[in-house]
Amino acid sequence: MGKHNEFGKEGEQIAVDYLIKKGYTINYKNYRYLQAEIDIIAQKNDILAIVEVRSRRSDYIENIAETVTPKKIKLLVMAADHYVTDNEIDVDVRFDIITILKNKNRFKLEHLESAFYHF
Repeated sequence: MGKHNEFGKEGEQIAVDYLIKKGYTINYKNYRYLQAEIDIIAQKNDILAIVEVRSRRSDYIENIAETVTPKKIKLLVMAADHYVTDNEIDVDVRFDIITILKNKNRFKLEHLESAFYHF
């Protein structure tokens, strides 16, 4: 596995640990449907959070959250719809982004709730 993939998996685990600390239950990691993948599906009370995790190193200039493209959003919505329908879940669905910025051996995490909306 390349260093980029290892760092991505490390970032996802940091996000999972963070969500658990915040009272979320992790329903699924790396949920795949057709060409779509949801990094984390988590639930807290009556909210199902579809979480996209973005990890970057400190020398990355672009705003991390802005790297989630309209195409990626469309894929996330499609996969989330399939997950909710397939599992007969009746809760509100929210799309979140968790960004993780690595600077040497330190991590800065930001959780953007309701980062985008399903129209």
